[in-house]
Amino acid sequence: QVQLVESGGGSVQAGGSLTLSCAASAYPYTWSSGCMGWFRQAPGKERERVASIGSDGSTDYAESVKGRATISKDNAKNTLYLQMNSLKPEDTAMYYCAAGRRGSWYVCPYNYWGQGTQVTVSS
Repeated sequence: QVQLVESGGGSVQAGGSLTLSCAASAYPYTWSSGCMGWFRQAPGKERERVASIGSDGSTDYAESVKGRATISKDNAKNTLYLQMNSLKPEDTAMYYCAAGRRGSWYVCPYNYWGQGTQVTVSS
């Protein structure tokens, strides 16, 4: 059974940093050629894309995190990362990772989703 397991969330003060990880197990495709993304959902709000990475390694970020977030992946470990700096209270949300077999950062068939990790930023 394919699993994406997020970790690294927690409570942090504004201005702090966190690195989220998303480890895949039993992934049926080649991690290195996959497209992946990080999404978040705050209470009462719709889920939004935070960052994505295409099969070619190109990346894209939501305007709200541009300059503060870095998405990357370790193909040897089948792991996706999201490093976030200068965290703001508005970054508070449940963060989810997602993966697809192949695609671009703007078109990716996200077949698999994690269960999420909570990030809480206090002012």
